[in-house]
Amino acid sequence: MSESPSWKTDPAIAARAQAERALRQQQPRKLNGSGYHFPLVRSKDVKLDTSPSYVVEGIIPKDGLVVIWGPPKCGKTFWTFDLAMHVALGTVYRGHLVERGTVVYVACEGERGLAARNAAFRQDKLSNEDDPPFYLLTTRLDLPGEGKQLIMDIAAQIPPTETVTSIVLDTLNRSIRGSENSDEDMSAYVAAADALRDYFTCAVIIIHHCGIDGTRPRGHTSLTGACDAQLAISRDGTDKVITTIEYMKDGAEGEPLASTLRVVQVGIDDNGKPITSLVVDAADAPTKPAKKPVKLPDSAKIALKHLKNALASPNDSEPVPDNSHVKRGTRGVKLELWQKCCYQAGISQGEGDSAKRMAFNRAIEKLIAEELVTCWGEWVWVP
Repeated sequence: MSESPSWKTDPAIAARAQAERALRQQQPRKLNGSGYHFPLVRSKDVKLDTSPSYVVEGIIPKDGLVVIWGPPKCGKTFWTFDLAMHVALGTVYRGHLVERGTVVYVACEGERGLAARNAAFRQDKLSNEDDPPFYLLTTRLDLPGEGKQLIMDIAAQIPPTETVTSIVLDTLNRSIRGSENSDEDMSAYVAAADALRDYFTCAVIIIHHCGIDGTRPRGHTSLTGACDAQLAISRDGTDKVITTIEYMKDGAEGEPLASTLRVVQVGIDDNGKPITSLVVDAADAPTKPAKKPVKLPDSAKIALKHLKNALASPNDSEPVPDNSHVKRGTRGVKLELWQKCCYQAGISQGEGDSAKRMAFNRAIEKLIAEELVTCWGEWVWVP
């Protein structure tokens, strides 16, 4: 009797084939045996999901897209690596509960440094027996073009006893095809990231750079519009790494998290030189100095009062379109409407349009400078 072909008996190949079949033959979703692709559920039959809604409570939501952005050399990859290791270990992170799960870290740049970073974390924070479900993949990647293959390869190599809860893409720039500034290219990238999220029902964490002015993530705003959480990483005046939760779809923005980076030697190279990396330690967040009372001119007082009145009116205010400058769901007022209200309220002692316009513009400048009002395009709101 002839032996079975090796492709039928090799467990790794069999697992890969199973993952490929599952990807190709996705069945229509079913609920209670309805057989419908889009099944309707009556109100009384809707079941409350009591499972935790987070990977890291208040920081990384479960089953969502997360953008972690910041300037070069700000410590964003060190911080993200440390957080991901806490997820694999299932240990509480800075007082935040963690749902333990398998992490896949896709390093598309700095591959050599990631190996040293892993060695530093293990040496400093783990014992030799610790074996967290943390997988490192160092590769060049075109996520929109190779996303399906990435899904198949991950699915084939993760043991069936493990559940992927987080996939890190480091960085967007090294894993996108085309231009970050293109609506079409960024939309394709988001769709590919969503496919990862949908297949594994996990958090997809995208590490990204900032724009030239350093005030927002680089590239087209369709990325920030699609994300479920957005975290900014920066350095303060004492060289601490500060993580700010700018946006959380189903949660509140939390207090900033502060970290320090500590040098650890992990080995000796072939020339006898030390190999070092950095580990992340918790630090006290810097306290913001109390703001001094603001003295506003009469024109600014009038403008602020009527802006708040308009924001409180459902007829005058609307949700501000999604953008990287405002928390989703913030209500704003059209600049033209606000200006009209201020003119009618007598913002200027002068009667002419020129005097009113000058008084209104000065009021806006003062309110923005004091961070009492935010303007974006034709919209204005109170931060």
